[in-house]
Amino acid sequence: MRDVRTVLVSGASVAGLTVAYWLGQHGYSVTVVERHPGLRPGGQAIDVRGPALTVLGRMGLLEAAEARKTGIRGASIVDRDGNELSRDTESTPTGGPIDNPDIELLRDDLVELLYGATQDAAEYLFDDSIAALQDDGTSVAVTFERAAARSFDFVIGADGLHSNVRALVFGPEEQFIKRLGTHAAIFTVPNFLELDYWQKWHYGDTTMAGVYSARDNTEARAALAFMDTELRIDYRDAEAQFAELERRMAEDGWVRAQLLHYMRNAPDFYFDEMSQIKMDSWSKGRVALVGDAAYCCSPLSGQGTSVALLGAYILAGELAAAGTDYERGFANYHAEFNGYVERNQWLVSDNIPGGEPIPQEEFDRVVHSIILEDY
Repeated sequence: MRDVRTVLVSGASVAGLTVAYWLGQHGYSVTVVERHPGLRPGGQAIDVRGPALTVLGRMGLLEAAEARKTGIRGASIVDRDGNELSRDTESTPTGGPIDNPDIELLRDDLVELLYGATQDAAEYLFDDSIAALQDDGTSVAVTFERAAARSFDFVIGADGLHSNVRALVFGPEEQFIKRLGTHAAIFTVPNFLELDYWQKWHYGDTTMAGVYSARDNTEARAALAFMDTELRIDYRDAEAQFAELERRMAEDGWVRAQLLHYMRNAPDFYFDEMSQIKMDSWSKGRVALVGDAAYCCSPLSGQGTSVALLGAYILAGELAAAGTDYERGFANYHAEFNGYVERNQWLVSDNIPGGEPIPQEEFDRVVHSIILEDY
């Protein structure tokens, strides 16, 4: 067996970059393949909470993440004419309570920090994707869409809700997806409302629209959402998404007309149905999944980023700790982390086993002592 084991990580996501970092720390040679020509821009304001803060700390990124906090001071609810109905300086729809140790920052800011921590040690293949995988028990032969075919000791799928690796190795998405019936878009717009570290939200009869300032008020992020349990739109079909949003938003007032105008030219438009991924196992042979590819909690949980950071840390640690017995490493990763994943997925479900859940803060403290080992 070679002294240095090779790993291909699919997806320069929060989970993908984090697992790339920790695998590198454990002595693996890591290659990251990303379909986008560079780091994916945009995304919503996300939260790093509880034990996930320890992961950032162990990566030496906690101070840098703190420096990139959104700094949002509060939020207003407005009517269709923009008149303020209420304001809240204690919590926001995106970040929850303001006075807490959590870090709220833009998704692309966190990805940039993680990339900076890995780019010197990992090989990156941007503008490429995996076309085929063949696990023969001793290695995984990978055919790329652009690069020459290569073999790796392991492949880690960190390629999101619609994971290509999961489809190639575990089967069609419909086996694992739980749709939540909410469709949402997020994209960058000018700070045309002149928001000062502030958010504004309007709730129509069937839609929601929100705008919050970003990057020291130099820009803003817009969010549009609606409920529909039957609608299916290809996540890659932007034109169909534009048309659906325009049809549903046009009559609900406030600044929706401006947002729809900016939407079509946004450099980072993202649209999808809020969903969860539920799997009995996150590995098969020499291939494993992490983050949304394995156990998407959905943005509605507010825990997706933290779960991705923790899962990546534990996967890398358990694989390294198992040595040559990689199957045991993958099994231990699932055994250690599955309960925490399920608890966070229950946050957006009425079906909580055992009745009322314990408070998230208490659960995080318990989990921190159980699963966050110093590998």
